[in-house]
Amino acid sequence: MNNKKDKELVEKIIKRDERSLIVLYEDYRRPLLSFVNRQIKDQYRAEEIIQDTFLDFIESLRDFHFQSSLKTFIFSIAKNKTIDYMRKKKLKKILFSALPPYFIESLKAVFIDDEIEKKELSTKIKNTLERLPNDYRFILRLKYIEGEKVRVISQKLNLEFKATESLLFRARKAFIKLFNKLI
Repeated sequence: MNNKKDKELVEKIIKRDERSLIVLYEDYRRPLLSFVNRQIKDQYRAEEIIQDTFLDFIESLRDFHFQSSLKTFIFSIAKNKTIDYMRKKKLKKILFSALPPYFIESLKAVFIDDEIEKKELSTKIKNTLERLPNDYRFILRLKYIEGEKVRVISQKLNLEFKATESLLFRARKAFIKLFNKLI
């Protein structure tokens, strides 16, 4: 596409012209899919990333002032979405066996920017757990390492369900706070 044609297309999309959006989608879907799939080698996830790319594209279109070509703009969104996916995948791979998605999401910002290596991360998690009070360490181990349900944990601890949930919440919070303080 040339720059003039791109501008006309963008203007129509901003004015909610569905046909123009479909044209853009049809023009870029296959090359984007190929680009993303080469990176992650997962057709299903690549499709998801492409869908997210187009959604982000539409949301950011009003701020697009042709500092680059439309193609560069869309591909840069796809590239960033792909990098985010790969980081999340790496993070989950590092933590999946020891920690649940809740911890992954809570600690994501800490890990992604620093790119902490697996060994360092494992050591930091162990150090954090060792510094927690025994009841916090115990409930976190039951929930996230042994995979027990809160109901089962409440029975093991001889606590009411709500008291167990509250203890688990405080343990998570303490873990995250202490984890963020450790170097």
